[in-house]
Amino acid sequence: MNITEAQACAAQLSASSDSPAADVELLLCHILGCNRTFLFMHREHQLTAQQQAQLEQLIQRRIQGEPVAHLIGSRGFWTFDLEVNATTLIPRPDTECLVEQALELIPAAAARVLDLGTGTGAIALALASERPAWDVVAVDRVAEAVLLAENNRQRIGLENVTVLQGNWFEPVSGVFDLIVSNPPYIDPQDPHLQQGDVRFEPLSALVAEENGLADIRYIASAARRFLVDGGRLLFEHGCDQANAVQRLLADLKYSEIGSAQDYGGNDRITWARWNPPVKQENKYDAE
Repeated sequence: MNITEAQACAAQLSASSDSPAADVELLLCHILGCNRTFLFMHREHQLTAQQQAQLEQLIQRRIQGEPVAHLIGSRGFWTFDLEVNATTLIPRPDTECLVEQALELIPAAAARVLDLGTGTGAIALALASERPAWDVVAVDRVAEAVLLAENNRQRIGLENVTVLQGNWFEPVSGVFDLIVSNPPYIDPQDPHLQQGDVRFEPLSALVAEENGLADIRYIASAARRFLVDGGRLLFEHGCDQANAVQRLLADLKYSEIGSAQDYGGNDRITWARWNPPVKQENKYDAE
């Protein structure tokens, strides 16, 4: 079997994948230890019997719905490949929109940044790679996720990121210029939880009570104690949650609230600025 014949195996995935050709290309690159350019430039390259058997095994696992990222152990995000496993969410391209928005909201000058629920470390590492002067703290409550994010940090070679284990703000101190989060935001009853890649991802990283808003509400409320005056809070959320998140932030007295769309044109990112309310002096205090 040569590469062209191997690519034809994509037909086996037509009923179980939205991108069968791309899936097979990724599997082939993983098996052959090459990039896509090699596939196109060496179509007659012959796979060994062992490589053919490995490809067939991975295709069968993909037919069962297992994500390609889990099959090959990595997923491209921003400008690098991240190690992934079943203990965290698989980084999605739309999350890059959050990174882009964060870079626009905060100037390139030195800043202290907190990424809550970091998972693979995708957001924290992308921000740190673009802003070497930023001090980025990445937090996750799951020990395996912390190890994964730290492995990714070390492999990429970023010294301006610290990965900590704890529940949301628990392990951090001080204040931050920017707090970002891609928290759980799917309603526990959402039928999409039984479809696609999310079937293989941890529910704890996906679902939240209050129609998916419980964790966003908690973070937004607690973040007021951890933001500098004028600091920014930035969320990724569900495509139908922008209005609810904006109202939630307004109720908590945030200002300059706005939302942006993902690559598919869905409202996916919402941000706000925190300025502590001016305390009204009681006229009797001076007496």
